[in-house]
Amino acid sequence: MTHAGKTGLLAGLSFLSVAAVPAAEDPPLTINITANRAPQSNVDTLASVTVIDRAAIERRQARSVPDALRGVPGLSFSNNGGRGKVASAFLRGTEADHVLVLVDGIRIGSVTLGQSAFQDIPIDLVERIEVVRGPRSSLYGADAVGGVIQIFTKKGGGPLTPRLSVGGGSHATQDYSAGLSGGGERGWYNLGASHSETQGFNACDPRSATLFAGCFVDEPDDDAYRNTGVSARAGSRLTDALSGELHYLRGAGDNEYDGSIFSGNSTDFVQDVVGARVDWQALPGWRMSLSGGRNRDLSDNYFEGVFNDTFDSERWSATWQNDIALSAGQRLTLGADWLDDRVSATTPYEQDSRDNVAGFAQYQGRYGEHDLTLAARRDSNQQYGGYTTGSVAWGYRIAPDLRVMASWGSAFKAPTFNELYFPFFGNPNLEPEESDSFELGLAGLHAGVDWSLNAYQTQIDQMITFDSVIFAPANIAKARIRGLEAVAGMQVAGWDLSANLTALDPENRGHGADRGNQLPRRAKLMGRIDADRAIGRWRLGASLYGEGERYDDLANNAPMGGFVTADLRLAWALDRAWTVEGKLANLFDKNYETARLFDEDGRNVLLTVRYAPPAAR
Repeated sequence: MTHAGKTGLLAGLSFLSVAAVPAAEDPPLTINITANRAPQSNVDTLASVTVIDRAAIERRQARSVPDALRGVPGLSFSNNGGRGKVASAFLRGTEADHVLVLVDGIRIGSVTLGQSAFQDIPIDLVERIEVVRGPRSSLYGADAVGGVIQIFTKKGGGPLTPRLSVGGGSHATQDYSAGLSGGGERGWYNLGASHSETQGFNACDPRSATLFAGCFVDEPDDDAYRNTGVSARAGSRLTDALSGELHYLRGAGDNEYDGSIFSGNSTDFVQDVVGARVDWQALPGWRMSLSGGRNRDLSDNYFEGVFNDTFDSERWSATWQNDIALSAGQRLTLGADWLDDRVSATTPYEQDSRDNVAGFAQYQGRYGEHDLTLAARRDSNQQYGGYTTGSVAWGYRIAPDLRVMASWGSAFKAPTFNELYFPFFGNPNLEPEESDSFELGLAGLHAGVDWSLNAYQTQIDQMITFDSVIFAPANIAKARIRGLEAVAGMQVAGWDLSANLTALDPENRGHGADRGNQLPRRAKLMGRIDADRAIGRWRLGASLYGEGERYDDLANNAPMGGFVTADLRLAWALDRAWTVEGKLANLFDKNYETARLFDEDGRNVLLTVRYAPPAAR
């Protein structure tokens, strides 16, 4: 498709944000859209799902997307030295590029690295985050091996409502945000802007230069970060059957880090997403949607202020989806996806673009106390040809408050442009990585405790790793990951309590010397406990988060110790609109690493004044 054609596609589409209102009950049902590409309550979804809404983001006073996701069951991050530095997500023990990331339904991420820049998405412009744990390639295609993370921007609606916040804290941190939302009987809109900056701290351990690891240099300076964000979202129900919406999100700034003349030591970045969608209720039982958009991941790299290189990714995507109600409790979803990946860089790539087209189908049925979901997808890629994935999930409600579920799903991960075409490194003959996952779960509500227990195993074959025989990447590695996730929440004496624990066995199953070793940067044990309470105008809370020991290398010769951190938070509502908030993070000033020789932040504090009338929350 030509550039003019892509622009025409985007201009001609609008987007309907799917709204679903659960039946009146206490507590209200939590709705997710990501697990089945359509709204469904978490209690009815045959997948492990975590939804983090705006209220939870503000209650925990999260200052970045990785901060908001910290402690999600089965999810951990490695971070290269504090706020704004590269943050890699490991979901259920899979690789950092085994997670599909969407923003308002649009696929994002660097096509050269295969990862998404979570750290550059402005958290003040985010309304909700959904995390689906487990394979989803049968609906979304490549990269959804460990799961899918979808980020939703603020939508708006209701009366005209302004909002703003001002914050500051350790490391000369400054945070500002402002927005305006509203709408009428048939429309909605939201405009937002944010700016965040911090002087940071020395991200890389000085020993890197002598140990030939980490950043490989000794630059004893503070590594600053700045990000300016804007968002816009607007839509309308044009008729009772036709609705549309447009959305835009942008984060841009600069990031300083420790590096050499080869890697650079600062980056100017842009991360933006623009998209549109139309929804049409063609018939009483047939809902059709057409959506599309573009994501750009742009970076200009410098060393001591002198230009070094450029790596720019551009992804265009479009989806046609049909949801058909076959009968009561029976739904069929049919659709097609198109994706165009492009790279533009000062480094010459042998190939700089590839297209992917796919068709997918899903059936969801309820038979008494039994639920069944079947899905299949066929991808056809310009680089690696055709690939088919599928999934089966079954659930049975043993009692009104107790349900068991079992599932299987296959998935695959496409090779990145760096793995395929980077000069003197890439291997254009690479095949996709393949996986099969099995999961067994039990969930219930007993004596006021909402709990779930999920066990799973993922076998990954054809994993891409460096082959010293051909001095290039090759499909020679394997992994087997077993895990157990326990989640519980309850209210005791006015306290909202929640906890989760993940036990993981991420094992290298290759045939070399590293067989049996623990996969790098994955801890075998991690968990989180939260306690929150409202007392009059005061709201107080605490969090305890911990991870076990891990290794930074395949050979397991570079251990990183386990850690536990504690956070305290306090908020005081001056009135219904104004709130003063404070957070003391890493209370005991724990010194720890999630990537070898890259320091995490010590004890730090952040104070925020927030104006948010009830309609804006």
